[in-house]
Amino acid sequence: MKNTLDKKVLIVDDEVDICNLLSWILKQKNLSASYVNTLSEAETALKKDVPSILFLDNYLPDGFGVEFIRFVKENYPAIKIVMITAHDSFSEEQKALNRGADFFISKPFTKALINETIDTLLN
Repeated sequence: MKNTLDKKVLIVDDEVDICNLLSWILKQKNLSASYVNTLSEAETALKKDVPSILFLDNYLPDGFGVEFIRFVKENYPAIKIVMITAHDSFSEEQKALNRGADFFISKPFTKALINETIDTLLN
């Protein structure tokens, strides 16, 4: 695997437990993770420090992550997007992937699935 020490990850999820769990998993992979809880906070965070990977929840207090994908891809095309959601219908998955998400992961997820996704994205 490539050196991951310079890889930053931004997590956008309104559930702090999910943010902490993902941060812990990513730290085990030598990735630097930070998190925010709304789309407006995500927009501010992206302006300050562009991550390599964005974990994006769909249902957030100020909008839908699937709608935010377009903004990310237009302004930061190199960011890899992993949509994570408890609302994992086939139509939601297709919408996310069609808009530019690289992966679509259902909650609850496993550590193994997150590690496999990271390995795929970084190699």
